[in-house]
Amino acid sequence: MLRASLLWRGWLQHQAPSRRLLRWTRLQTAVLLIVCIAVALLSSIPWLLKPDLQPGSLAPFDAVAPKDALVQDSSALEQRRSTLVARSVVQVIDKDESIQLKERLNKQLKQLQQVTESGSAARIGPVNLSPQEQRWLKQRSEAEHLAWDKAVLRAADRMLSQGIVSSLAAAELRRAAGIQMRDLPLEIDEPAARTLASKLLVNTLQGSSNLRTDPTLSKQLIEEQLTKQGIPTIEVRKGDLITRKGEVISPQAYDVLDYFGKVRREPQPLIWLGRFIEALAGCGVMLLVMRRERPTLEVRHALLALGFLLLVQAAKLWFGANVIPLALLVPPTLVLTEGLGPGCGLAWLAIASLLWPEQVSGLGDGRLLMASTVAAAGALLAGRQRSRGQLLQMAVMLPLGAFLGQWLLLQLQPYTGWSPWVSVSGGLDELATEALVLGLLLMTALLLIPILEGSFGLLTRARMLELADQERPLLRRLSSEAPGTFEHTLMICGLAEEGARAIGADVDLIKTGSLYHDVGKLHAPDWFIENQKGGPNPHDELDDPIASAAVLQAHVDEGLKLARRHRLPRPLADFIPEHQGTLKMGYFLHKARERDPGVDEDRFRYHGPAPRSRETAVLMLADGCEAALRSLPPDTSEKQAVETVRSIAEARLRDGQLRKSSLSRAEMELVVKAFVRVWRRMRHRRIPYPIPARQSYRS
Repeated sequence: MLRASLLWRGWLQHQAPSRRLLRWTRLQTAVLLIVCIAVALLSSIPWLLKPDLQPGSLAPFDAVAPKDALVQDSSALEQRRSTLVARSVVQVIDKDESIQLKERLNKQLKQLQQVTESGSAARIGPVNLSPQEQRWLKQRSEAEHLAWDKAVLRAADRMLSQGIVSSLAAAELRRAAGIQMRDLPLEIDEPAARTLASKLLVNTLQGSSNLRTDPTLSKQLIEEQLTKQGIPTIEVRKGDLITRKGEVISPQAYDVLDYFGKVRREPQPLIWLGRFIEALAGCGVMLLVMRRERPTLEVRHALLALGFLLLVQAAKLWFGANVIPLALLVPPTLVLTEGLGPGCGLAWLAIASLLWPEQVSGLGDGRLLMASTVAAAGALLAGRQRSRGQLLQMAVMLPLGAFLGQWLLLQLQPYTGWSPWVSVSGGLDELATEALVLGLLLMTALLLIPILEGSFGLLTRARMLELADQERPLLRRLSSEAPGTFEHTLMICGLAEEGARAIGADVDLIKTGSLYHDVGKLHAPDWFIENQKGGPNPHDELDDPIASAAVLQAHVDEGLKLARRHRLPRPLADFIPEHQGTLKMGYFLHKARERDPGVDEDRFRYHGPAPRSRETAVLMLADGCEAALRSLPPDTSEKQAVETVRSIAEARLRDGQLRKSSLSRAEMELVVKAFVRVWRRMRHRRIPYPIPARQSYRS
């Protein structure tokens, strides 16, 4: 058991043997195991009572019909039902909408009376009044006015009781209104009264509908239509061959086998156990690969990946064969890639795709393959994106690419050798709907990424660039309260960036981490020489090397506190202690040995840890070389500068500071030369500008 554990850890660290693997506690491991078991249960439930045969599988035996029978054709019935759904919609009167339309008509009638009383012109909203209608309005009495209004409202009631369709043409609606207004009272039976009433009714009802769909009645109608048309059946004669051993079972053959009891549905614990173990092992392999790709993987990162996997399994159970693989595979892959890197995103995608035992409707397994391809392309592209705007563009391009890919798959379907039970359904409309759903989910995922960053400690590329903004509160405070430290930080940032670029390390990570590596000096900025501005040195007044060493260690401890307070992600917070590692505080150690030669050296070392990544190792070297490079005389040659930097790097190497960083000697040499290139840029010469002598003027 111990040997297996050592082999496992050795394989995890094979890519970077010196990298420290973040250990998980027993409680954390137990929580992850419980979630893995939940994923395995959801993934294997369909196999617990799964029929031993299914359409599309190979027949394990020859089957002959034992007697005559009429068997219901379930696939034809389902196809007929889906056809009827589109044209068997029952609508009923929506009383609330009818009330709103009548209120609108009452408003029109009041406006008409106001125009009549004011004697002004010929228009109420969109209704134009003809000269005859204007004349009738002016001449009508109060009794005629009330009788006409009631007649118009009664006509509206009759029309609304029959139902109004929003797509009805205006001419048809005007004709119907004219018919309703034929029976006016004798005292107002005027052509102008009828035409004006028709105009008001058309203006009120056109483009509106007081109908709504009733799902219950629609379902009843579909069942009635199916009953009238008859249930599709398969006629079977005694002795007919149902299936031949080794041939594909068609949907019709499956229905016949099920009718004669040839399909068993007893619990199959062995099959279920196999699927359960397969899913559990898949979760374990996914975590194993993710930890290899990211040795500092936190438990909450693993929980996020397992949570996405749990969500996918639940969605497959809920939607069955009608699930959209694009919607389930692409957004989680994109989120994990952004937060944990392409390797982790692709590992999740591989396991989520493999744990897909159910057949997908429509284009069959081709849809699953297309979804995996689009998700993999998204993972590879997302790893290179440097802003949320680029991610937004990708959220538009991926659904478009998925639509085109599935459309090509649809065109090739009839000409491939795929199984005949895989049908092409939905056509372009369904493909467009899937692309739209994918686009909406990707937009939602992009909106959720900032929330996930804070909740699960993800460090995306866009988040790093945001934290590198020098207008952030913590960096602004550093520049104002410790300007010398801030200037030192910017110098180190330039060196570290060039060094990271030379060895192919994460430039964005080291740039952002170097900006925050000395924020702990805000605790006592005047105790560091770069902020003293020529004033008295507090260490001289303290006159205690041990206490001064404690002040230097405090800038690391206080920096970690500030990192937690400002919710800096762990990869950035690691730069604070690791840039000092366990280095000696040489000046104060020397002072202490002048007083007591036997003083313990460990009391004058930083508490560490030593750098555990190439990025923090490069920052340690930059921190050690910055002051030395800046203090070189103007006539220093490039060779001398290289030797100076190399000697500092070799000292760090001999002290054991770089042992856990996986930084090789060849990479260290590249970093040394990169630092000298930056130094050469810093000391570039300028042309001396002649300054004319100041002239004096006589009055």
